[in-house]
Amino acid sequence: MSTLPTSLDRRRFLAVSAGAALGASALSACAASVDNGGGSGGKASGGGKTTLTVMTNEGELGTKEVIAYAEQTLGAKISVLTYDATKLNAMLASKNPPDLVRGSGALDTPYFAARGLMADLDPYFAKSSVLKVSDLDPVNDLWRFDGKKQGAGPRYGLAKDFSQDAMFWYRTDMLDAANLDHPSATEPLSYDEWLDMGKRLAKRRLGKVKVYGMNAGGGGFQMFQGMTASAGGSLFAEDLASVDFSSPEALKALRWYMEYAKADIGPSPVNPNPDGWDWPTFQANRMAMACDGYWLGGSIGADAKLAKASRFAPAPQLGSHRISPCFAATGYWIPKDARNKDVAWKLFEWYMGGKPAKDRAGSGWGIPVLKSMRSMMPQSTPFQKQSFEVQQQELSHLQVMSMTPYVQSTALDAVINKLLPGAVKSGTSAGKVADALNKQMNAAIAQGKELVG
Repeated sequence: MSTLPTSLDRRRFLAVSAGAALGASALSACAASVDNGGGSGGKASGGGKTTLTVMTNEGELGTKEVIAYAEQTLGAKISVLTYDATKLNAMLASKNPPDLVRGSGALDTPYFAARGLMADLDPYFAKSSVLKVSDLDPVNDLWRFDGKKQGAGPRYGLAKDFSQDAMFWYRTDMLDAANLDHPSATEPLSYDEWLDMGKRLAKRRLGKVKVYGMNAGGGGFQMFQGMTASAGGSLFAEDLASVDFSSPEALKALRWYMEYAKADIGPSPVNPNPDGWDWPTFQANRMAMACDGYWLGGSIGADAKLAKASRFAPAPQLGSHRISPCFAATGYWIPKDARNKDVAWKLFEWYMGGKPAKDRAGSGWGIPVLKSMRSMMPQSTPFQKQSFEVQQQELSHLQVMSMTPYVQSTALDAVINKLLPGAVKSGTSAGKVADALNKQMNAAIAQGKELVG
C-alpha cells in the first residue's frame, strides 16, 4: 500500500469529513459561529494575552484549576468550546482550528493524521523532561501513525488515561444468588461461558427484562474487531482498505453477538439501555455484569455498599489468541494549523504529566499513561486492591488494533446500528448479515480512499 498523502485540500477534506452530507456552505457557517473574536488562539486585539482555544468536555481543560494555571503560569487565557465533531470538521477545513482538541487515539489518529491535520509532536516529546517517551505506556501507540497504520511513526497526541475496555465488572451478590462461580481474576472466560452466565443472571417480569444479565459491550465496530482478533483473524484487510465479516473468525464473532442480542439479556442496538450507559443501571441493581474497563471503578468505589459486592474480571476471549484491547485512549492533540502550538504544548505537558495527571492517577477513573504514575492508582480498600491486581496482570495482553484511515469509525458503527436490529428480529442468518455489512462498509471505505488519493 502506498503511503497516504500528508495534506488534503479544503474541497477534498469537506467531501470526506464525517457526516459528509454537510455542504461547504453549512460548514463555513458553522465555522463562523465558533469564532471568539480573537481567531483560534491568536493574540487578542490590542496586544493582550494569548488566547488558547480548547475543544474539550466538561470537567477537563475548562476547569478553574486549568484556567488559573494558564493565566498564572502561561500568561494565557482559555477559550473553551464543547467538543462537537461537526464544528471541529468545520474549523479544520477553514484552517482555523482549536489549539488543543479532545479526541480518541484509537479512532481519530489515522483519519486526521492521514489528511495532514495533526501536528507531529515528536519534537516536543524529544525536549520534554515531563513526558519522556521511555515512560509512556504502550497504549499511547494508538496516537501514532506512519502513513499506513497505527502503532508506528510520529506521535500525534497522548491519552490522558485509559482502560482495557473489554474487561468486565460483576456483582458477587447476584452471582451467588444464581449459584454461579465467580470468574477467575487471572484466566479469562470464553465468550460462550460468559454468555451462558448472562442468560442465567437475567431476570424478567411480564415478558420484559427486569435485571440485565450482562452488557456485552454495545455492538460497535471495535468490539467486533477485538473479538475477531481473539479468534485469530482480522476484520480489516492488510491495507485497511476493506473489511470482511465473512471470514470464519469474524462470522464467529457476529453469530455470538446476534445470539446475545436475540436472547435479550442485555443492552444492544436491538434494544438499547434506556439509561444510556451502564453506571446507573449497575448501581440500581439492574445489571449483573458490565463490560466496561477499569474506569468504571471510579464510580463503583465511591459507593461503599456496591464496592463490597463488585469485582473486576479479565476480558473474555473468543479464541486462543488472548487480547485485551483499548477502544478509546481518550486524550488530546494539537492541530497542524493551530496558531499557538508552543503554548498549547505547555498546557498539554502540564495536564498530561503534572498535577492533573497525578490527581487522575489516584482517582481510580482510569489507568495512568505514564508508567511512573502506576503506583499512584488507589489500593487502600479490598475493592481497589482486587481491581488493581486484575488490571495489572491484564496489561500484558494489550494489543494495538489499527483503524482504517479512509473513513471515520462512526460511519462503520452506523452501518451496524442500521442493519443489526432488523436482522436479529427477522432471524436473518449471520452469513447474510456479514454480506450486507461488507457491502455497505466497503462502499464507504472505497469512497474515502478515492477522496484521499
